[in-house]
Amino acid sequence: MQGSLSAILLSVFCLAGTMHRVSAQDMMRYLDLDSPEMTEAEMSRGDVEAVLAAATKDRPADLTLRRLSGLDLSGLDLSRAVLRAARLNKTSLKGSRLDGAILDQAFLLKADLSHASLKGAHVFAAQMQGAKLDGADLAGARLVADLSNASLVGASLAGADLGADMKNQSMGLIHAIFRSANLTGANLSGANLSRADLEFAVLKGANLSNTSLEKAALAGADLSGASLAGADFAGADLTSAKLIAPVGLDGARNLDKALNLDRAERR
Repeated sequence: MQGSLSAILLSVFCLAGTMHRVSAQDMMRYLDLDSPEMTEAEMSRGDVEAVLAAATKDRPADLTLRRLSGLDLSGLDLSRAVLRAARLNKTSLKGSRLDGAILDQAFLLKADLSHASLKGAHVFAAQMQGAKLDGADLAGARLVADLSNASLVGASLAGADLGADMKNQSMGLIHAIFRSANLTGANLSGANLSRADLEFAVLKGANLSNTSLEKAALAGADLSGASLAGADFAGADLTSAKLIAPVGLDGARNLDKALNLDRAERR
């Protein structure tokens, strides 16, 4: 069951990339999210602390495929920990350190990572719908996950790589999803958001300076008051996007190459 879930998760992301109107969330309904596999923990906080205490520089803590849903792991130092395909649904990781951690294919549905540090973390093909990352630090992280309806108010994603890998065509189908996510005041300066799905995302007052938004889906997104100097809009879909009182829009790149700019709300 555990191994098959990882394969199913990767398939979900690949299908989401090839079927524009079919979301990963729609396909997630084929997984039993109410099963013990997804809702119960097989370890206690103390067990996790013991694994962390036994870790060394050469052998970081390995929590691959572990069921840790619902646990209070707030404030723990999980730097460089391997949490590949771990179940962390509704887990509290508030204020935890996950710098350099590997969270590929992990489930973090409605997890609380408020003010957590994930600098340089690798989060690929993870399910993070409804997660809370307010004030979290994801600077320099590789983040290609489904963050639909997530809250990232005031979060830092400066220099983060959230773009599709077009050099690898199979991996290029997988992209970051921020549909209806709240990124108010987030720092996305210098981040790669190429081909990311930001439809109906709230980016009020966000710092998008020098951010790549190439071929990003921004339909219905709210960029009111966002800093856009140096942002690259080549091929980005701006249908019904709110470009109200943005800062530095004149300094944005390739705005004339954006799609449906005439259908954006500009004031």
